[in-house]
Amino acid sequence: MKRIITATVQNRSGVLNRVTGMMVKRQFNIESISVGPSETEGISKMTFVVEVSDEQKLEQLTKQLNKQIDVLKVTDITDKAIVARELALIKVGSSSQNRAEIQGVITPFRASVIDVSKDSLIIQVTGNPEKIDALIDLLKPYGIKELTRTGVTAFQRGRQPENVQEMNALIF
Repeated sequence: MKRIITATVQNRSGVLNRVTGMMVKRQFNIESISVGPSETEGISKMTFVVEVSDEQKLEQLTKQLNKQIDVLKVTDITDKAIVARELALIKVGSSSQNRAEIQGVITPFRASVIDVSKDSLIIQVTGNPEKIDALIDLLKPYGIKELTRTGVTAFQRGRQPENVQEMNALIF
């Protein structure tokens, strides 16, 4: 089962190498990784999408991550209310004849053309991985020349109201 794990870490040299090295050594397959600075100076946030076979392996992963010296907090957010996004840049073969057609394909995905050349377009799209996969499938017939994806970045949503009275209290 795929799990989304976040780790808050000290922003120091070698942290990413040590964390991913530990995961590789214990044979966890990292499907996606995203790392960047957080709102706090000197602290970074890592988001991993990993394939974990069972609950015991998941527990082993979180315990091993927590043992890392520069790791401050580890959270499995898979089953929580989260906001998750990924960015993809897709270079597609194009000609003046099919550019409007490609634009029609990408519009429902809220994707945008960020570069145009004589024989290609570069398209930018953000969203959940399934949305990006669907757009890539639709663009394949045009000839994908290059593709790069950032990996998932995610965190938990803010506290959500549990009933109508709570929601009204927040609004009014």
